Amino acid sequence: MASNTNARDETGPVPVDLVTTDGAPPKWKIVGPGLVVAATGVGAADMVATLVAGSKFGYALLWAVILGVILKIVLVEGAGRYTLATGKTIFEGWRSLGKWTTWYFGPYIMLWGFVYGATAMSSAALPLAALFPQLPLPVWAVIMGLAGLTMVWFGRYAIFERITAVLVGLMFITVVGLAVIAVPDFPAMLRGLVPLIPEGGVLYTLALAGGVGGTITLAAYGYWLREKGWSTPRWMKVMRIDNRMAYVMTGIFVISMLVVGAEVVSTAGVTLAAGDKGLVDLSAVLNEKYGVVVGTGFLVGFWAASFSSIIGVWNGVGLMFADFWGNMRGKGSGHPDTRVGGKYFKFYLLWLTFPPMLLLLLGQPIGLILAYGILGSLFMPFLAVTLLGLLNGKEIAREWRNKIWTNLALGLCAVLFVILGVHQLVTAVTTVFAA
Repeated sequence: MASNTNARDETGPVPVDLVTTDGAPPKWKIVGPGLVVAATGVGAADMVATLVAGSKFGYALLWAVILGVILKIVLVEGAGRYTLATGKTIFEGWRSLGKWTTWYFGPYIMLWGFVYGATAMSSAALPLAALFPQLPLPVWAVIMGLAGLTMVWFGRYAIFERITAVLVGLMFITVVGLAVIAVPDFPAMLRGLVPLIPEGGVLYTLALAGGVGGTITLAAYGYWLREKGWSTPRWMKVMRIDNRMAYVMTGIFVISMLVVGAEVVSTAGVTLAAGDKGLVDLSAVLNEKYGVVVGTGFLVGFWAASFSSIIGVWNGVGLMFADFWGNMRGKGSGHPDTRVGGKYFKFYLLWLTFPPMLLLLLGQPIGLILAYGILGSLFMPFLAVTLLGLLNGKEIAREWRNKIWTNLALGLCAVLFVILGVHQLVTAVTTVFAA
């Protein structure tokens, strides 16, 4: 990775390693790491949460969706800014804050990968099982896991990025197109921009503001910047445009799901099942109201959203694990073993794919649910708090440190995610004792 010594004043000559192949300064392109991180972060569970919120409260929580987009822009920009400004990975930054970060992150990334692997494979399998019931759900789940493993194992970042762009296109066309067909109530949408919490809507408000598009993959942004070749401060402006445009698209996508919830689910008078199965319920409603073509198209979009999360996590979190384990083994973050195709990267791909297949057959053991809930509830507060430390420290050049408004936004993120984390933890404990 290029060091900060390559960075020059903007008025000076552009170093060779900081220009494009034709000698021009760096330029933003519509497909970049921002689109990858945004697409990976929005999964089927987020789609269901937004649909349910729309069906219960109409457009009253539209402002919370917009707030959530702004908070994600702040978080992802912080992760990217740290990487570009220091030339270090986010894990190297975490280590500089003390051993406690490693003691948290190490167990978390292993347990999270084990449980998430099964969840992601099942999510991508659900629409396929609905479209092609000749094969049972567990078989489709295994196929999805193996397909994701193959694409990431043999594919370079550029290929992975192009595949993600195609999947995002499918997601966007099907979901936004469905929102247009549903005919939004624009006056109600305008009223929804006023920050009010409807009765019984506190948890939904928190979920939309903090939960949609927010996972461990937010912290993977810096690794994707490195794979893209954006590795020095000269790429800062490009990174910021990339990040903002990606989350604007995410915002449009989530708002479209809110429209579908308000105009389709609510008027149909149905209650969607919890979790990913709610999207299969919605496809049945769409078949009845708009015809098989629309219902089938939505299942295709559902699959695209789920499969983009598989390949995004397999690639991005695989890079995070490889960096973590490489540093634990005394190897630098640029060592081949810690990069795409390296042995630590490949180990985590196998970990994400094959052990979770046991959960597809056995279900999730109670103890595992509880441990996953505890560690998972802490990650987003962990990210927000550590970014506050990293982006105000002496390690980062003064011009790239947080401004007052950025600190306020990250502080708001930390508080919001702590509240969400407590709720997630309580839900996990309740689930265990209810069982």
